[in-house]
Amino acid sequence: MPVDIVVLYATPADPDAFDRHFRELHVPLVRTIPGVIAFEASHGPIAVEGGPPCHQMARLRFASHDDLAAALDSPAGHAARADLAHFAQAGVTLITVDVVAA
Repeated sequence: MPVDIVVLYATPADPDAFDRHFRELHVPLVRTIPGVIAFEASHGPIAVEGGPPCHQMARLRFASHDDLAAALDSPAGHAARADLAHFAQAGVTLITVDVVAA
């Protein structure tokens, strides 16, 4: 069963610096993570019902929980997670979602 990781990025103090780092450094790291079968990212503020807006959302899809676990434990997975400290200081929320057909 496919599984997604949805990443919600809180609004940074410097949105332009965040966007530049995300686009130029973080996305290339994410693209090296093994097992990612889909990757998407939004741009601009995201309304969150009942809470403060998020600056950005990213979604990574994996074929299974095993593929997700292997990806996160890979050198590229470690590098991408470590990179969060360089641009996402405002906070990150990670949501894991099992994907089922509706």
